[in-house]
Amino acid sequence: MQGIKRKLVYVSFYELIAIFITSIALSLLSRHGLAHASVAAVTSSAIAVAWNLVYNALFEHWEARQTKRGRSLLRRVAHAIGFEGGLVAMLVPLFAWWLQISLWDAFVLDLGLIVFFLLYTFVFNLMFDRIFGLPASALQESA
Repeated sequence: MQGIKRKLVYVSFYELIAIFITSIALSLLSRHGLAHASVAAVTSSAIAVAWNLVYNALFEHWEARQTKRGRSLLRRVAHAIGFEGGLVAMLVPLFAWWLQISLWDAFVLDLGLIVFFLLYTFVFNLMFDRIFGLPASALQESA
C-alpha cells in the first residue's frame, strides 16, 4: 500500500488508538472526568493528525534523498523522537490551558504520555510496516 491511501490508513489507526489511551490517561492523571479529558484527547488528536501529515511528508522527502535505503533502528528512533518532540511543543500548552494547570505541571503530566508515545510510535510504525509493507521512500531500488 502506497501514497495517500497508506497515509490515511496509518493516521486513522494511529489516532483512534491514541484518542482511547490519551482520554483514559488524562482522566486518571488529572482531576477531570473522562468527558473533559476526552475533549483534550480529541483536540490533541486533530493537532497530531495535521502534524503527522506534515512531519511524515518532510521525513519521507528527506528519506528518499538518502543513499542508504530501508529503515534502520536508528532511523526509526530518530523518526519517533522528531515526531514526538514536535507534538510536545504543541500539546503541553493545550493541556495546561484546558486542564487549568501550569505549563510545568502540564509537562510533568505529559511526561508519562511522552514516554508512552515514544514507545507506541516506534512499535506502531514497526507493526504497520510489517503489515502493510514499507513506503516507496524506504524500498530498495532494483538494479
